[in-house]
Amino acid sequence: MEEGIVTGASIAIITLLVFGFILIMRYIQYKETMALAEKGLVRPQPERKNGNSKGAMHWGIILASIGIAILIGIIPVGGYHSALMLVGLLPTFFGLGLVLIYVLGQEPKDKDQN
Repeated sequence: MEEGIVTGASIAIITLLVFGFILIMRYIQYKETMALAEKGLVRPQPERKNGNSKGAMHWGIILASIGIAILIGIIPVGGYHSALMLVGLLPTFFGLGLVLIYVLGQEPKDKDQN
């Protein structure tokens, strides 16, 4: 019983720390933007490519790898027909979806150009 309370409290504290950090970072960014606006300046926007970012490929590979690692770890515990398999299948297929987005989003290359 006590182990469950400690585990739950640990998860809650870690979650609060992560969201607190995100909140503080957003607040700092807001204050910077307001300070620039008072001086009549605008924050430069990063250039975006038209859907041809390698970020989708990188995150897809990372998520798929994590999902496969979770699946390999769950198989000895719950077997192949366990509901726990969903914990590993979700990041696996989400990562594969990101890789597919990257592959299908590439523009075809002309054969004449090297």
